[in-house]
Amino acid sequence: MKFRVTMKDPDTLHDAIDEAVEKSLDGSGLDEEEAQAVLELRVEKVRELASKWFENDECLAVEIDTEAKTCTVVERGK
Repeated sequence: MKFRVTMKDPDTLHDAIDEAVEKSLDGSGLDEEEAQAVLELRVEKVRELASKWFENDECLAVEIDTEAKTCTVVERGK
């Protein structure tokens, strides 16, 4: 049996991306102004990539296959 589940959490994706990008800049040697500019650019790039799977930056669909015992993230629009 296969079925889909859509999960919605408006803050989790934003918080995770912000945290990951901030961590990637630790020890970069950039001054505060440069680091902020790079952070904003990188956050936007990651959010754009995540939009492949997240609708409106908050909804994620997965398909669960009980026979194969798998769970797969579903691309938007499929």
